[in-house]
Amino acid sequence: MAARQTYSRNRQQYSGMYVYGNTVTKPAAEPRRHEKSPERPKKRTSSRQIRKNRRHALHMNSAYVIFLAVAAVMALIVCVNYVQLQSRITSRSKNITAMQEELAELREENNTKYNAVMDSVNLEEIRDKAQNELGMVYASPEQIVEYDNPATDYVKQYEDIPEDGVLAQSDKDSR
Repeated sequence: MAARQTYSRNRQQYSGMYVYGNTVTKPAAEPRRHEKSPERPKKRTSSRQIRKNRRHALHMNSAYVIFLAVAAVMALIVCVNYVQLQSRITSRSKNITAMQEELAELREENNTKYNAVMDSVNLEEIRDKAQNELGMVYASPEQIVEYDNPATDYVKQYEDIPEDGVLAQSDKDSR
């Protein structure tokens, strides 16, 4: 391994070292570093007006202290109200979720019971009982009266249906 160090004799500085090969060795002598002497901070002289302004800035007025106290109390009240509002929202949200689950259970139970009732009804048995035991018969074509209902599909019959088949006329039809 060959190493070559170069120094500048005029400046007395270490300029570097060239290392040839695959290993690097530490130099025998570390280069000397130039350290600067610590400088003393300069003493600043401040005028009487600057010192007076600084003392005045450190002094707090009683009105300012009261203002800060009121602002702090108001901020505390706002924070407490905010936390209470968040708590109420959370509890109501949990309540809504519980009610939605209860509604889903009730709907499922209602649908189950409705399907059980519909499955228990036999329409053929009802038709046989109506025709054989109660003597009911289907209406003949001359007994059927067709009519126009302008309002809805639901009718409460308080009187006989007129022969022309019109139950009521709206204001638009009469003009």
